[in-house]
Amino acid sequence: MELDPAFIRSGLIVFILLVAGVAFHEWGHAIVAELLGDDTPRAEGRVTLSPIAHMDLFGTVIAPLVNIFIFGGGLAFMGWGKPVNTNPSNFRNKVRDDILVCLAGPAANLLVALVSIVVGSLIVVAHPRVGELVKELVVMNVGLAVFNLLPIPPLDGASMLRHVLGMSEETYLGVSRWSWLILLAVVNFSVTQRIIIVAVALGCHPYAVISGWISPTAAFLIFPS
Repeated sequence: MELDPAFIRSGLIVFILLVAGVAFHEWGHAIVAELLGDDTPRAEGRVTLSPIAHMDLFGTVIAPLVNIFIFGGGLAFMGWGKPVNTNPSNFRNKVRDDILVCLAGPAANLLVALVSIVVGSLIVVAHPRVGELVKELVVMNVGLAVFNLLPIPPLDGASMLRHVLGMSEETYLGVSRWSWLILLAVVNFSVTQRIIIVAVALGCHPYAVISGWISPTAAFLIFPS
């Protein structure tokens, strides 16, 4: 991949959007856990939108940069932050509240995408160059939501599936020891990549519809094809 200035610039923008999306994702976990009665995230400094508090060296920095600048960023949203620690014994309903905390991360990303499309649709007609950035924000955050719902530890989808299957904490932790290798292997299967891309495209469709409700011109400028 030729590292020309335009490619580096676009790659850095994607990386910054990813880091911001990861920060919102992990903040979502932390704030909902606190609202449900667990002060562990607050004590560990995770109830914040500061990316520094949530960044994982491999998941937020190394893997995304390699994906963006070496592999071309086909799945630019393939990133994750430091898991937010919780103490389920502080929850009123351990299973229900733990599932709500798991869902809060993807939900935070979808909320960011919603705010981005509404605000972007209101300003893009006057500033058409904003359209590409708005699209990147929507795709990045929908992509993060979809990616984190994969049923592979330690992603949110696996945490929820653990409760559905009634898997013990010990068994789940045992599987998680090899989770990163499993995750990297699975996402490199072409069939997995196609499924993720289709899921992200479907997830972005409601935002295109919302943009069209606000202004058909804005929808065209943000999602030209």
